[in-house]
Order: sequence, then structure tokens, then C-alpha cells
Amino acid sequence: MYKVRVILDTKEDVIRTLLVDEKQSLEDLHFTIAKAFGFNGQEMASFYRSDNEWNQGEEIPLFNMAEAGEGVSMATCTLNETLPNESDKLIYVYDFLQMWTFYVEVLEQSDEITSEAKILLSIGNIPDEAPKKEFTADKLENDFDDEFDDEFDDKFNDFENLDDIDFDTY
Repeated sequence: MYKVRVILDTKEDVIRTLLVDEKQSLEDLHFTIAKAFGFNGQEMASFYRSDNEWNQGEEIPLFNMAEAGEGVSMATCTLNETLPNESDKLIYVYDFLQMWTFYVEVLEQSDEITSEAKILLSIGNIPDEAPKKEFTADKLENDFDDEFDDEFDDKFNDFENLDDIDFDTY
């Protein structure tokens, strides 16, 4: 049995602590999380392996996307294989149009057996809309453009204006 904490990435605290069977698949966990937060589970979703700083790693999609059928999917990954230790973490993204993002962490493991998933703790209500995600990247230097600007500027100034060309004569 696993005690798993799931936190919605939003300003207000929205947390669910779940009790789940360690042998269930990530697909089962997907449906359990969706239900615990009031979703129907019908949207695309993925889990991402994560380190202790919540850096996003390898994707585990809802469906196998590999052409040869050799890729991983939620149905082929079990909790005890994917999260073998306490404090192991996953990032869960539900509905790629809305980008509901959750942080999933194993709080406790035990040898007890649970027949069905249970919500042990429920804090907060899910907002009406998913929080807006701000994607930022490090600013890259514009050295490439600066290096070649002078070299090509003169050559491109010699082109005729396309409005001055009479295409009917060609």
C-alpha cells in the first residue's frame, strides 16, 4: 500500500492524500487522481519522472506512442516499479489543452493491502480554470545574427521590389 500526496500547481492549496495499491498501474493512478480532483479522466495525460527538485524527466504517456509498440505507457508501468521508494516523485499533467499540473509524491509505504483507492485527506477546491502556465527560457545571445548581418546586408539590398515587377510579361 502507498500513501501518495497529490498537489495541484496553483496559488491556493489544493491537496489530496490518497491510499493506493502498490501493484496498480499508473493508468489506475491517473483515473484515481482525476476522480479525486473532480475530473472524468477522459482527457490525455502524462506522468513525468522527477527528481527531488521537481525537474521534469522521462514522459510516461497515457497511451503508448511508439511506432513499434515498444514504448512505455501508464498501463505498462506499476507504482512499485515507477516509485520504488518513499519520497519518490512524479509530475502529472492532465488535459494538455488546459495543462492541469500536479505534483505526486510517495509519503509512506507499507505491506498492508488495500482493495480500492481511498482519499484520506482533501484540502481546497479546484479552481474553475487551470492556472496559466508561464514558459520561460534563458535568453540566448544574438551573436549569430550579429556575426552575419554585415556580410549579407549589402547582398540583400540589391533585390528588386516585387511590386515593381510585371509578372504578366513572364
